[in-house]
Amino acid sequence: MTKTKSRIIAALALTTALTAPALIVPMFTAPAAIAAPQVVQDFSELAAKVSPAVVNVAVTMKSGGEDDGEARMSGPRDKQMEEFMQRFAERFGQPMQPGKPQGKQRPMHKGQAVGTGFIVDEKGTIVTNYHVVSKADEITVTLADGRKLPAKLMGGDEKTDLAVLKVDVDKPLPFVSFGDASKVRVGQAVMAVGNPFGLGGTVTTGIVSARGRDIQSGPFDDYIQTDAAINRGNSGGPLFDMDGKVIGINTAIYSPSGGSIGLGFAIPASLAEPVVSQLQSNGRVERGLLGVQIQPVTSELAESMSLGSDKGALVAAVQPDSPALAAGIKSGDVIKSVDGKPVETIKELTRMISGIKPGTSVKLGFWRDGKDMTVTAKVGDQKDDSAIIKAKADGQAVKQEPMAYGVSLAPISPEARKQLGLDAAVDGALVASVEPGSPADDQGLKAGDVLQQVGRDAVDSPKMAAEKLKEARKTGKPVLMKIYREGMTRFVAISPRAA
Repeated sequence: MTKTKSRIIAALALTTALTAPALIVPMFTAPAAIAAPQVVQDFSELAAKVSPAVVNVAVTMKSGGEDDGEARMSGPRDKQMEEFMQRFAERFGQPMQPGKPQGKQRPMHKGQAVGTGFIVDEKGTIVTNYHVVSKADEITVTLADGRKLPAKLMGGDEKTDLAVLKVDVDKPLPFVSFGDASKVRVGQAVMAVGNPFGLGGTVTTGIVSARGRDIQSGPFDDYIQTDAAINRGNSGGPLFDMDGKVIGINTAIYSPSGGSIGLGFAIPASLAEPVVSQLQSNGRVERGLLGVQIQPVTSELAESMSLGSDKGALVAAVQPDSPALAAGIKSGDVIKSVDGKPVETIKELTRMISGIKPGTSVKLGFWRDGKDMTVTAKVGDQKDDSAIIKAKADGQAVKQEPMAYGVSLAPISPEARKQLGLDAAVDGALVASVEPGSPADDQGLKAGDVLQQVGRDAVDSPKMAAEKLKEARKTGKPVLMKIYREGMTRFVAISPRAA
């Protein structure tokens, strides 16, 4: 198929300056200071050094692709990425572009997509983004010298969006190495090399704009932000420091149109290197598993639990047959440390446990019923195919019982249980409605939720829940509530309505 070629021509506005009238300067006036010429940093030697190790990655998919005559970078990695993009759009008002352009798309029998990769050893091991190659039936790598080689997917990790490819070669290839991302400083010069819009090897430069960016794409978000131009097709390409070390893998851009506006995000080498090593060795990433659903500790939750601070990870639920259950962890515990290392956020706990080799025993420090406690847990193996029960939470036409916290509760009738897809083991009081602007509404409760616990006490009926809430209201403090929704549980702290 002949592909149409598009060319973007930048129009430069030229201005003419009128000659100003001559000025009469007094004889003994000191001469004006002459501004020193601005020195432009030269990246030519760096580009010549590292570019031979950067490759173009082209993939072919038997179905589900699109083509408008131009090569494209691959689209969102899957439904999870699409949902992430939607959340990003709702949060910031503009879409995050992991590679898929906006605009009308035409289906085709064979989808084509392009991205970037870089060689990390002389034998032909190549690193790229998982979303570039995850749905590929055929992968072709074009080296800097023009050679086209078939590539095999050795392994991929969706959680970090990293993949490893392999090409067979008869002589050593040029390669690059990972640098120390912990030493990256905001403001330092960086250079990106990639395959934007399928044009081929392209060098762009800029600075590190920020570190530790969380763009809400997953628990491992720790992106390097850069203003070096990154466009569709750059995904999987390297971000270099001035020593020619790879400090990041370009992955996403923030853009209203799909083109670069100076907001690019790269996976830091400190996160990528150990993942790549495991993918090379095992084809998959081994991650530790504790088996808990966790949520952040808000100041309201901390007050309701007499915790003293909002640091830690609140256990919303413990999975059956999990290491956490075997160790004695319960819903409502707040995990504060792992092997003595403090846990301040839920992402810290996720990263700590994920980084522990399955089968290893760890000490968990946690808060329960006003006391600090410690247990030993044997970390399990995290699998990517774990299923989460989903339930549809539609409004219920059931009898309502008005409550002072802004919720109306009702029993879980057989009809409601069937409509919501609630398992027989799910017990509590059904939230029939939430009053707009009420304390419950402020905390995100909605019809179809199941109230399972008030304070430290489990509840199994609207009557029992009402009694516990009435008692809690007398204290004037936020009351802890455990809520079940769509297969997940979480805790909220709700203050009583002002009289």
